[in-house]
Amino acid sequence: MESDTEMEDFDSSEEGSNWSDDSYLADEDFSFDYQEGVDPHEDALDWEEDSNESAGDTPPRVTPRKEGQSESGVKCSDSPEEPWLPCKGSQSTRTSSVKPDEDEAPLLSTLHPDQQRSPSVNLSTKTYSPRKRVPASPSLKSKVPRLSTPRKNSRLPHRTTESDQPWKTEEHPDEGPQPLRFCPSRPPGPQVDPSAMYSPLDLFQMFFTKVTVRTLCDNTNRQAARNIGRGKKFKWIDITVKEFYKFIGLVFFTALVKTRAISDYWITNSIFSIPFPATVMNRDRYRIISWNIHMSDPDEDAVNDSKKGTPEYDRLFRLKPLMNDIRHACMSCFHPHRNLAVDERMVASKARNGLIEYIKSKPTKFGFKIFVLADSSNGYTVDYTVYIGKNTFPVGFGICHDSVMSLVRPSVLGSGYHVYLDNYFSSPKLFKDLFDMKMGACGTMREGRLGFPRSEENALTKKSPRGSLRWIREGSLLFVKWKDAREVSMGTTIHQAYGGETIKRKRKNKDGKWSHESIPVPTPILEYNKNMGGVDLSDQLITYFSAHRKTMKWYRTLFYHFVDIATTNSYIIHKDLCKVNKMQPMTHKEFTQALVAQLCEVSIETQSKPTNTGHTPVPIKPVADKSKRSSAGRKRCELCKKSGHSKDTPWKCNECGIPLCVIPDRNCFHDWHNLEGMAPVEYQSSDS
Repeated sequence: MESDTEMEDFDSSEEGSNWSDDSYLADEDFSFDYQEGVDPHEDALDWEEDSNESAGDTPPRVTPRKEGQSESGVKCSDSPEEPWLPCKGSQSTRTSSVKPDEDEAPLLSTLHPDQQRSPSVNLSTKTYSPRKRVPASPSLKSKVPRLSTPRKNSRLPHRTTESDQPWKTEEHPDEGPQPLRFCPSRPPGPQVDPSAMYSPLDLFQMFFTKVTVRTLCDNTNRQAARNIGRGKKFKWIDITVKEFYKFIGLVFFTALVKTRAISDYWITNSIFSIPFPATVMNRDRYRIISWNIHMSDPDEDAVNDSKKGTPEYDRLFRLKPLMNDIRHACMSCFHPHRNLAVDERMVASKARNGLIEYIKSKPTKFGFKIFVLADSSNGYTVDYTVYIGKNTFPVGFGICHDSVMSLVRPSVLGSGYHVYLDNYFSSPKLFKDLFDMKMGACGTMREGRLGFPRSEENALTKKSPRGSLRWIREGSLLFVKWKDAREVSMGTTIHQAYGGETIKRKRKNKDGKWSHESIPVPTPILEYNKNMGGVDLSDQLITYFSAHRKTMKWYRTLFYHFVDIATTNSYIIHKDLCKVNKMQPMTHKEFTQALVAQLCEVSIETQSKPTNTGHTPVPIKPVADKSKRSSAGRKRCELCKKSGHSKDTPWKCNECGIPLCVIPDRNCFHDWHNLEGMAPVEYQSSDS
């Protein structure tokens, strides 16, 4: 199997681990949140004393900030936060209006926005100064992990601070955050005329447009010519747009009708023969197109390959033309509803090119990792990003934070959306940043994230009964803990802590019998279970009739995945249009079958062959004149000829077409079909 020459180690992105690329260091080691109610001068003085004791020289200079000036040097206004005004079909961006006090300016002026630490952290710690990362004692240098190679079992002390407020229970009322106004940039749903009728081919061509397919054909033709120039031996005829659509139709046909090998679709003279593929395209042509499918210009590939080892090298260059076209089509053809889900998707592959990830908890453990934004109501894939490692996103707040911020864009979606995440992505910083963009967030959260409350007062214990819940609210962000079979931690900027909901669970009595009991459940957990499955639903729909297969090149694996995304999204749009028009939609299988027929330009219904009446004698040449019936069209009897007699007959077998005598004293017709070794074969007369 061919693969890229550059080999790289797998990235440590195992789900469930606190280590995911550089997210640990970005989110926990060098990120500091600022809180109110703390005297920044006192902390600054503590730091100066510690610096003098530890470093033994003058402390770093603290640049004062002028009054009314922000951290970045931009002049700030003392006016209160502007109220959120209803939008009229357009997205209004909102930046965070939370400004530090003027007294805090000297403390923040020397910090990166990422490194603002919470004042509740003891700044007098000698080893870890927010302004000087070099440890005070040389003996502690080995305990500071390098940014590029974090360790799972780091010796760094955990610097999440204990919250000043105790954990509250369901008996304490929670008002909840102020609801966000839902203001999408476009009306949610399909962005097509709902009154028009769209066939499966019309919907599919919204993603694989003729312009996109023409680009694919041009690049495929160039790649085939390049392979022939390298010495590959095959006959190539330039592929056209019409033929490419037929090729895609056969790809979906192979997804509907499964065989062990591609060549089995062209088997002949067998009870296992499948006649349809041969009527569309011969076997060799199909395989040659599969070998040469290319999404980018081969000449530009060579230029990009020459940049390997430099920052200018693009690892996804061979995917970009088609990947960007499908992404733009996904966002333009459908606008999502309010509830969204962000999750990881694995595309099965074991290519050796450094892009393959391993996630132990996923059904598909090896493959390409894709960050997906999906509509929770129907599983529509709104946007996606292929993961290539630490440099996937240029922002630098950690892969978990940056992946969500790159997918959830108010300029495209609008405001007021609810984003549901799992604990791989969730963090207090991410939730606050989304809330600043007028986006609500909800998801399970790891207790080790920076900013998660560490208060032990009235906290859950191992002996807490099932159904116990605790919560702490910090402004718009709510932290919830709930005891089910095990402890669950949540974070949300959308819901209140508890709204009186209950859920049934089985409980084993002392006598050994099981009974049902109702236990309280936090509102965020119910809503999370309801809306988090958007990406999982999309994955489920894709796997039903997937075009995925083994390929010789890694980028063709993702080509077939893009085809799957286009087909699944087309079917979801079909269902929504039928719902608007109050029509019965096709099933997923019927939709795919109709798409195959339209791509291959054939009818899905075939004419049945006339039934055979059996071997019966019929006149060789029917005539209307009764006097000529016994002599018209007479031919030599086949059985008489074999036996050495020359007898002519006006009769033949309607099934075999063989002339045979049918007279009282010589019934060659009966003898021919009953003699051993006389198989009914196709007859050809000597005069034909």
